[in-house]
Amino acid sequence: MENQTNGMGLSRLGLGCGRMSNATGDADRKESIATIHAALDAGISFINTADFYSSGHNEMLIGEALKGYRREQAYISVKFGGLLAPNGSMYGLDVRPLTVKNYLTYTLKRLNLDYIDLYQPARIDLSIPVEETIGAISDMVKAGYVRHIGLTQVGAETLRKAQAIHPIAMVESEYSLFNRKIEQDILPTARELGIGVVAFGTLAHGLLGGNWSKNKVDVNNTRIPLYFKENIDSNLSLVEALSEIAIEKQVTVSQLALAWMLSKGEDIMPQIGARRVNQLQESMKSLEVKLSDHDIKRIEEAIPEHAIAGGSFPEIHFKNGVIPR
Repeated sequence: MENQTNGMGLSRLGLGCGRMSNATGDADRKESIATIHAALDAGISFINTADFYSSGHNEMLIGEALKGYRREQAYISVKFGGLLAPNGSMYGLDVRPLTVKNYLTYTLKRLNLDYIDLYQPARIDLSIPVEETIGAISDMVKAGYVRHIGLTQVGAETLRKAQAIHPIAMVESEYSLFNRKIEQDILPTARELGIGVVAFGTLAHGLLGGNWSKNKVDVNNTRIPLYFKENIDSNLSLVEALSEIAIEKQVTVSQLALAWMLSKGEDIMPQIGARRVNQLQESMKSLEVKLSDHDIKRIEEAIPEHAIAGGSFPEIHFKNGVIPR
């Protein structure tokens, strides 16, 4: 199941581990570790986390799960810089060049690793030239503590500026049937520069993750983001149209949605947000789904971009470490 993303031969799917930590859900530690083991055993090498996921808990969880595995079996991707309040909410961003080395030091300690495969700022601070942040990470590449540099939720211009300082291996962006904005600028730019794409929110943050129907959906279900809940009837109609195709293909809606994304190119790596072994196994079946050009056209016609009601993952900008008012 290798993926030729940026020539690195990574797995076609990645495992996003954020939901395994208590701050983002009532996760079961034993089951979470079993899920990471199942992913590694199945050949999923890309493990995605952040140092601020539950204030380091997620990194320690992954560090424990990696015990007994060869270092090269896991490609560890870490975002840094998110500032958390005691209640777990993110209130700011710190991607100053001065602090990069400090964040990396704590990450290496929590993961019990000698180096990080992909290291990237969680966002870009508008008051700090991206060249300065990338330059500081580049120093850690030269020192051997980081193998590759990535970026998260940035625009095409920022991607070009960063690439001019140091080769960017991957850019992490939201991408799903309910949010195809990256197809306009980010994806073409990444392909021009030879940069792989790590796609998160591939199931529209839960909207495509279940067997939803207008009669059964619980609009208070926390797995459906507020920005979709507000337009739940309109969006569920689109999901139901997609489910008709899924039934024909004898797959689940989520498997069909992942298969669609896999069809968009081998330089795109969808992230699975599973925290249970059975969820992981269900998502991995998407690798077996074969879609023709006609299938892809029908899927995209079932969820036309102009019919999507509401936004998706909030676009957050930071300046001087905080969200400008």
